[in-house]
Amino acid sequence: MLTHIHGAKCIGINAVEVTVEIDIDRGIGIHLVGLADAAVKESLLRTTTALEALGFRIPGKRIVINLAPADLRKNGSGYDLPIAVGIIAASGQRLLPRAGEFILMGELGLDGSVRPIPGALPFAEMARQAGYAGIILPVESALEAVEFKEMQVYGAGGLADVVRILEGQEDCQDLLIWNTQRYRRIHRARMGAKTAGAGIDLADIVGQEGAKRGIEIAAAGGHNIILVGAPGSGKSSLARAMADILPPMTLEEALVTSKIYSVAGRSNLQEGLIRRRPFRSPHYSASMPAIIGGGGGDNIVPGEVSLAHNGLLFLDEVGQMPKGIIEALRGPIEDRRVCISRLKAKAEFPASFMLVGASNPCPCGYYGEGDRCSCTPAQRQNYLSKLSGPILDRIDLHVWMHPVPADRIVRAQKAEPSEAVAARVLKARIAQKHRFATESFNTNAEMGNRHIERYCPLSEACRTTLENLMAKMGFSMRAYFRIIKVARSIADLEGADDIRPAHLLEAASYRFLDRQNLLDLK
Repeated sequence: MLTHIHGAKCIGINAVEVTVEIDIDRGIGIHLVGLADAAVKESLLRTTTALEALGFRIPGKRIVINLAPADLRKNGSGYDLPIAVGIIAASGQRLLPRAGEFILMGELGLDGSVRPIPGALPFAEMARQAGYAGIILPVESALEAVEFKEMQVYGAGGLADVVRILEGQEDCQDLLIWNTQRYRRIHRARMGAKTAGAGIDLADIVGQEGAKRGIEIAAAGGHNIILVGAPGSGKSSLARAMADILPPMTLEEALVTSKIYSVAGRSNLQEGLIRRRPFRSPHYSASMPAIIGGGGGDNIVPGEVSLAHNGLLFLDEVGQMPKGIIEALRGPIEDRRVCISRLKAKAEFPASFMLVGASNPCPCGYYGEGDRCSCTPAQRQNYLSKLSGPILDRIDLHVWMHPVPADRIVRAQKAEPSEAVAARVLKARIAQKHRFATESFNTNAEMGNRHIERYCPLSEACRTTLENLMAKMGFSMRAYFRIIKVARSIADLEGADDIRPAHLLEAASYRFLDRQNLLDLK
């Protein structure tokens, strides 16, 4: 008897349907075909053991299992569940009339329990788009799909629960994810908990008004920023405080970000979509695959640039990172996506993030702070040389920070809190959303050159100001356009309809790494 069970496979952050065909006929042996990797092939032993543990028998005939389409490589342990259900249905041990109505994915334990799998959110989205009645997943994985209330999302604790659903002979409302004890417990904890921030409020950071202004502009327009200064000047604190002044994600942004974390297996069993913008802070010794993404064979996973999608990627001690990794960021920063190619597979992941870099100005860290620097001129010159011209061109704001004097620390007054800054940032983002209503992006930093000509018209006074800046400072063409983008964000913070010369001058002041030799900085 031939049976069809429906599963899925992730390609990037999207899922495609995989049909599990099981045929039982005269002969002997179990044969698995369809370009399956080692994890899928091992599922046969797990599946047969789990079936026997639950009282099902393994037919003493030839069992052929085909994963279609046959030219698409299959990986992972999620096919255990559809294979087991297919054997039960094809052998006639149970009548499962609803088997064709659902997408089934899950890893089986030897006792018949089901374990979580990555990619549950893309699977659920694909099931909805394909018109299935619902999806059956392990409880922990089904928690990711609670937002899909227009279809049935079942959270199964074991293979017996799946059979019960597909038989259709009794009410299985208790297995819907919204009715499970696990969901109720997590939902109560989530509703009762306060919104967790990065733990640092701008009001708690003494001084550094210039740097605070810089991160406010960066947050308002989605710009990249680098903070250069001596140890203890507050670079890391400002970067972490920046996460709390960003506006909340839209539903579309939350869905894409959550899909990335689901594919990477990093959803942390939370309820529904990720609503808070990601804040990723990899160590400067992280490898290229960890930052950009990669993996062996077909198992390509997103890296930090994708995990930071719609959020912040904070690179502390960026001057210590290998030059090759820094240069590899050029593509994701410019294209806002990353394409990872391997011999047997290729995957594309979104990578639209705000880059926040932090670095000391020299190896000892104290250049520009009186006579404290012990580095030679050559060491100072070479320290930030890893940040090439093309990388600096892609960073919109360069902020130099000095340690706060002792008298200001002792006599510090309460600074403006993050909540007030976040309100201005949100107002600026709303203005940009209305401005770019007909475009595929929402922030000033994402504008291309043709968009700048349309949305950032310059008066004659502004053109004269820019002409003088370009001639005096020697900015590149990319820096020219980025100055206009930053000026547009400054204007949005002020609620101005048009860019003024003062906005351009302030925007140009944040590009000191372009126009000066490091040895001349004080």
